[in-house]
Amino acid sequence: MTGWTGQGNYGSTAGDGDITTSPFGSAQFGYVSTDNGVSGLGLPGVGGSGTPELGSVALSPVFAANTGDSLEFFFNYVTSDGAEYSDYAWARLLDSAMNQVALLFTARTTNGGNTVPGFSMPNPEATLSPGSTPIVGGNPDWSILGSDSGSCFATGCGYTGWIKASYTIANAGNYYLQMGVVNWNDNSFDSAMAFDGATVGGNVIGTPVPIPAPLTLMGLGLVALGFARKRK
Repeated sequence: MTGWTGQGNYGSTAGDGDITTSPFGSAQFGYVSTDNGVSGLGLPGVGGSGTPELGSVALSPVFAANTGDSLEFFFNYVTSDGAEYSDYAWARLLDSAMNQVALLFTARTTNGGNTVPGFSMPNPEATLSPGSTPIVGGNPDWSILGSDSGSCFATGCGYTGWIKASYTIANAGNYYLQMGVVNWNDNSFDSAMAFDGATVGGNVIGTPVPIPAPLTLMGLGLVALGFARKRK
């Protein structure tokens, strides 16, 4: 989560309960949760009949990508809400002006169907692996759901397990990756999403760029020269 910002309830955590370490293998991974979320964060025009309520978003630091670079990450959608009050989560690629380039995926509970994209939701623009994402049903146990951990309202509660998303960057430029989740129609029973391993062109998004070795040596040389002058 180095350099990530956001609104509402977002951050990093280790696996607990039903949500285990991702295939990427990080000791901690990112999350967004509707528990203690804020208003006004749903996707405009997305969700069908009803209204978005409290939600949270996490935004990556800006990153550069070349034409043809692969953007990849893992996600795991978790919800204690079901039936007609189904919350949803998403990932978007934004350009440097914060305009949407691609709605990479949306995740939402259904009554016995796939969670990606879920009902009344657009199809994902990213390639998902596995492509079919039926929810692991039950009362999901994850501390990020707050007091709703271990609870369930009606059919559709559970978690997807870790899914890999891949998207090919069409044009070179600077971009942001946004992760979000929102309650739908009410704020009873919360939902959340874990995410990990966001890379572009094989480089982890948010990793500080190391100083090239020649510049490091030059810096050390200048420091040494400074000490030599002081001694004189």
